[in-house]
Formats: sequence, structure tokens, C-alpha cells
Amino acid sequence: MARKTLAPGDPAPEFTLPDGEGGMVSLKDLRGSWVVLYFYPRDDTSGCTLEAVDFTAQAGTFKKLGAAIIGISPDSIESHARFTEKHGLGITLLSDTRKTTLAQYGVWQKKKLYGREFFGVVRSTFLIDPSGTVRRIWSKVSVKGHAEEVLEALKGLS
Repeated sequence: MARKTLAPGDPAPEFTLPDGEGGMVSLKDLRGSWVVLYFYPRDDTSGCTLEAVDFTAQAGTFKKLGAAIIGISPDSIESHARFTEKHGLGITLLSDTRKTTLAQYGVWQKKKLYGREFFGVVRSTFLIDPSGTVRRIWSKVSVKGHAEEVLEALKGLS
């Protein structure tokens, strides 16, 4: 899949993906709200768990600022449901098993680990304004303190 490079000011690519509760979530249905759209590699790994727990801890503050938090990974909806229940997550997780949305946002990339090359998710976050425009992008995210960093950026923009 070709890597697309998004920049602040670009329209956020549309998507409709399943959530862990049997529903479908579309970006267009979130118009009028800020959206924190974060992409992560895999449910129930240490970094991904910390990121989801941190966003959950800040979810009330994001909501007061009119923002929805959406996490997307290539894991199944069943995996998301187990992950959400195990860690008491209070955010929406979407499944992109076909990796279409991952590619649209440019986060499905070739990675290298211990000399081995493979495709995977590059941990990234996109802050999308109520009109559907990308306002901020964080690429190759370091998890510690990231939710707070995104919250501060949102406060500065809203």
C-alpha cells in the first residue's frame, strides 16, 4: 500500500470502521466535534495499553472540550472488546483489519526490527477539527505523557 503523507490543513480521510460493540463509526458522523484519532500497533501490549489507559484517564476532560477519542489498530473487534474489558477502557477502538484507513493516514509503513523488515503501524495521532480538517499530527509517538500533550494542543486550538 502506498504511503500517503498528510499535513496540517489537509482534509482528514473519511472512514467507516467497526467498533468492539458491534457498531460502525464514521468520521463524517463526528463532524461538529474535535476528534483525537490515534493509531496504535496492537492490543494488550505494554505501550499500547499505557496509551489507551492514559487517554481513558483524560477522556472526561477531552469530552468537556468537545473531543472524541478514537483508537485504530489492525486488531479484530473481538480483540478490542477483550482489551477494553480487561483494562476498563473508556474510549472507542476501531478495527481496520484490511489496513485501508491505516494506509490512508500513512501510518502503515515498512519497519525494521533486529534486522528484519516488515509492515506495521507507526504509532501516530491526528487532531481533527470539527470541520474535518487535520490540525496537528504526532508521528512516531512516545507514549509517556502523550495524552497530556494532545490535551494541551487541543486546549490551545479550541
